[in-house]
Amino acid sequence: MSNISSKALASFKYVYLAIFFALLSGFFHPLITNTSFDIVIIGSLVLSVGLAGGILLYKAATSDTKKEIFFASGFVLIGISIYYIFEYAGKF
Repeated sequence: MSNISSKALASFKYVYLAIFFALLSGFFHPLITNTSFDIVIIGSLVLSVGLAGGILLYKAATSDTKKEIFFASGFVLIGISIYYIFEYAGKF
């Protein structure tokens, strides 16, 4: 596989994740209700932080070195994501 096609495939994965998170965080709601897209952007960022935490937890399970760092930082990022979810939902 050439270098250009591997870079295109890698960038396609990130574009796919960004579109998936935008749809998951309610992209069509502001279109229907004619409101601001701020909550969609915030929701996408919160989901991205949670995904980064999940990736770090996966790396903690599969790596031989720096397990503690990956494990702790993964749970911290997931905790931050959960905190922001509750914060924006008005539960705190």
